[in-house]
Amino acid sequence: MSTTATHTVPMAGVGAVEVIVAEYGSGQPFLLLHGGAGPMSVTGFAELLAATHDVRVLVPTHPGFGGTPRPAALASVPGLAALYTTLLDRLDLADVTVIGNSIGGWITAEIALLRSSRVSGIVLIDAVGIEVPGHPVADFFALTMDEVFDRSFHNPEKFRVDPATLPPAAQAIAAGNRAAIATYAGATMTDPGLRDRLATLEIPTLVLWGESDRIVDAEYGRAYAAAIPKSRFQLLPDTGHAPQQETPDQVLRAIWASSGSA
Repeated sequence: MSTTATHTVPMAGVGAVEVIVAEYGSGQPFLLLHGGAGPMSVTGFAELLAATHDVRVLVPTHPGFGGTPRPAALASVPGLAALYTTLLDRLDLADVTVIGNSIGGWITAEIALLRSSRVSGIVLIDAVGIEVPGHPVADFFALTMDEVFDRSFHNPEKFRVDPATLPPAAQAIAAGNRAAIATYAGATMTDPGLRDRLATLEIPTLVLWGESDRIVDAEYGRAYAAAIPKSRFQLLPDTGHAPQQETPDQVLRAIWASSGSA
């Protein structure tokens, strides 16, 4: 069972931001942040996590994704981190584990840097955001959709979709998602200063990486983990850039092996 609610979150310099949040289960709270593929890329994992453990999983749709509106002043990954930290305050949640994939992982790292007492651990799943010499983030905006699928999955044929076959409404949502990625993450999907800032973190961190990821390779993942003092890196076999989608059982076991949270 899931419920969906729209929360109005006030932000200084931005105004009131409406955030659609789907919820699954009850118990210890988990905030699950999607990547550029949108909230559907984490929905199945949210359902699995809630069904197998006594947890409450909250899945927000980043404003601008899924056909939702985005205030013009909300235009950065740190802005999204501030939005979700304020949301946790308004929901009065404690002992929250934040999990993020791809750009959602970058948002997760920025949430940790805000040092909210409500967040007790983070899980980064094939996150983008840092610069690693010799291991750049793939140029997403220069890739065809076939190339995106090839680079994103160990077995891309299970997930490949021809955008031209989608209904007009779905094509519009996909275009909106792409525009939102460009707005929040920029062309390179990196922040040159993020890696150094991560060295100040003291939060328990689990870094999970798909061995077949060709959007951000495993060496990029190891560099991400090395940048965070209290982190543990785990390589996941036979999976790519979205392990929570391609091999959700692997991700679930890895997270729960870390005592149910990072």
